[in-house]
Amino acid sequence: MEIPVPMMHRAAARRTLLAALGATAILTTQRIASGATTEAAGSGLDDPAKKDIAMRLVCSAENSSLDWRAQYSYIQDIGDGRGYTAGIIGFCSGTSDLLALVELYTERDPDNVLATWLPALRAVDGTDSHDGLDPGFPAAWRKAAKTSAFREAQDDERDRVYFDPAVARAKKDGVGTLGQFAYYDAMVMHGPGADSLSFGGIRDRARTSAASPADGGDETTYLEAFLDARVWAMRQETAHEDTSRVDTAQRVFLGQGNLNLDPPLDWKVYGDSYYIG
Repeated sequence: MEIPVPMMHRAAARRTLLAALGATAILTTQRIASGATTEAAGSGLDDPAKKDIAMRLVCSAENSSLDWRAQYSYIQDIGDGRGYTAGIIGFCSGTSDLLALVELYTERDPDNVLATWLPALRAVDGTDSHDGLDPGFPAAWRKAAKTSAFREAQDDERDRVYFDPAVARAKKDGVGTLGQFAYYDAMVMHGPGADSLSFGGIRDRARTSAASPADGGDETTYLEAFLDARVWAMRQETAHEDTSRVDTAQRVFLGQGNLNLDPPLDWKVYGDSYYIG
């Protein structure tokens, strides 16, 4: 029996669907300057081995574990005002992405165990309410997570809304694998929106302090500015007061000059130590 790992330190997410961005920052076409890293224009975080590292890094912060594949069945209300938080990156019933996931799953398998909960999910979207979801929705989620089809749907929705846009934007900005991860982790926590506390606003704030490599800037200097902007955004919300997922993880890798995010990796989140050899 798969036992979900509690998402004890899960930060509150400020999520909107990627579609709301239209043709803004995530999809903007930008030429990569000749000084940008070669890796950023080619392979990077989307390399399967590096993507697995990214998922393990995020899982250490979101679930206090490196076993991200154990999180498909996870579901809990963590009291952050987003309703139920569930799955491999914390899809939320109050922030549209959990609804979008169940809609995708139902398009592929109309008779799935979660399909009957769609009216209730639509009704509570944008709120922290459980109306129409209790008591049976968590059990239905865990049952669905036993199927390969639902696990695949979670993977696909993670990629569509968070991973692929983050990596694409980072490559256009000329940053390598570490920078691509910094973008992805920010998008997972803060969402892909354009306001000051979402990914787009964080990136804009960084660009007022340093030029990206695509604009002729130094990669390390730019990533320092991005992480500074990320920490600023985190500190605007009580749920984000602990910034260790940046300060004792991403800043450590940056300080080591590990722009390719190559193992071995040694970091801490919330005081807990982790290692990837």
